[in-house]
Amino acid sequence: MEASSRWTTWWQRRDQRTGTDTGGATSPAARLDLLLAAVRAGFPLAPAAHPAGHRCSCDRVGCPAPAQHPVSFAWQSQATTDAEQLARWLSRDPQANFITATGRAHDVLDVPVSAGKLALERLTEAGVGGPVAAVGEDRYLFFTATRGTPADEDEWWSSALDTHPDTVSEHPGLRWHCRGSYTLLPPAALPDGSEVRWLRGPEQPLPDALRVLDVLTDACTEVGAVAEEQWLIG
Repeated sequence: MEASSRWTTWWQRRDQRTGTDTGGATSPAARLDLLLAAVRAGFPLAPAAHPAGHRCSCDRVGCPAPAQHPVSFAWQSQATTDAEQLARWLSRDPQANFITATGRAHDVLDVPVSAGKLALERLTEAGVGGPVAAVGEDRYLFFTATRGTPADEDEWWSSALDTHPDTVSEHPGLRWHCRGSYTLLPPAALPDGSEVRWLRGPEQPLPDALRVLDVLTDACTEVGAVAEEQWLIG
């Protein structure tokens, strides 16, 4: 039996013994299944903070990104596709959220929800698949093939700004998470009671980033123009 199936079976039996398996999408066994699906897709994972009441489980006063950042500063070296390690992390902290390190197996294009919904409709109509996640009612995450490390370093850049939760509010529009960045991975809980959930799962082939970017850019421009017009009228 492969490691992922073995760990899922073990977790289901554990939940039954402790009486914690609700059978729903948020049960520990169901969460493990969803995370293992991402691991099988090659997404490198690392533990992240989780909600503790209406705040973050980290000990930082006034955390700028509650439950949306890695637990360790060494998250880049921690990130792995090892199912055994994932299960060990969950056994130590069953409530943990997880981030996925971008710029390795995949990139993520991250947009406001209004533009994301419009773009997802257009991509679906055009027959462009790929995993897509919703972060509460605020953002959509479009997972794409990564450009990795180009031969010409002048052709590309890192996502250094996106690696610091403090800077998230400074980038409210489209964000391209590539080398040196991360995003939350479903299933993840947020302090306001919302969640990060899959709209299209990680089993889908990753689309070309530039093709998705074209659609997202147009959607962001259109949504921004409508918002500006409504502001002027109002």
